[in-house]
Amino acid sequence: SMEEYINAKRRIFLNTNQNTTSILNADDNAVVELARDPSVQRGRILYFSRKPILEPQIMNIGGAVQMGQQINVRTGPEIEYYSIKDMKMKGRHSIENMMAAILAAREHGATHTAIQKVIDEFRGLPHRLEYVRKVGGVRFYNDSKATNVHAVLRALDAFDENVILIMGGKDTNLNFTPLAEAIRQKVKNLILVGEAKERINRDIGDYSETFLIGTFEEAVHMAYQKSRIGDVVLLSPGCSSFDYFDSYIERGNYFKDMVYRFK
Repeated sequence: SMEEYINAKRRIFLNTNQNTTSILNADDNAVVELARDPSVQRGRILYFSRKPILEPQIMNIGGAVQMGQQINVRTGPEIEYYSIKDMKMKGRHSIENMMAAILAAREHGATHTAIQKVIDEFRGLPHRLEYVRKVGGVRFYNDSKATNVHAVLRALDAFDENVILIMGGKDTNLNFTPLAEAIRQKVKNLILVGEAKERINRDIGDYSETFLIGTFEEAVHMAYQKSRIGDVVLLSPGCSSFDYFDSYIERGNYFKDMVYRFK
């Protein structure tokens, strides 16, 4: 349950002291509630947020706030400013992760110049909303690490374009209905494969033009065939890989190998 999940995270703070710095997401109500725990209060708390309305408050107590194409940061006496206009990673969650990383880096003495260089150049980790290449005006993204519904929602949040979404994998009785609205708004074609394809189809297949495909290779080819200039083909399975592959890494690499062969 969510309560059990929060309690598990709460244990992280059991050994905090006055020399500990906790970096917390001010936009997450569960995290804000967690910050009231006495064990968290023992140390310093820095907050980050994508809500400009929180900028005055967070700059007063310490933290980072996204202000359009800029992140305002205060970990010391002065406010610092970082540009994200050249940031390579996609998605609002990537901006949240970047703010947390900036705060951690500044706490450990990284310079403004070094941090800005990373913001401008870092392309993210493999299999996590990883840009693969553009073929015929279609962009391909590998998000094979997305093995649950929440991760797929995060991936879809990164795109405004027509998305051709490849989902499926091992059936572990997940509920995919929370994806319904995002599928309806953003997904042009839903390509389903693997053990879980029937379950996914029952939950969200009515919200997009949906195809149930026999093999992973056929699913990737179908996505490419359905794509048009300006589309995004996104592998974000929402399931573990253990029906066809040994790991999400093997699945993601297989997807990338196929995309590199497209002409």
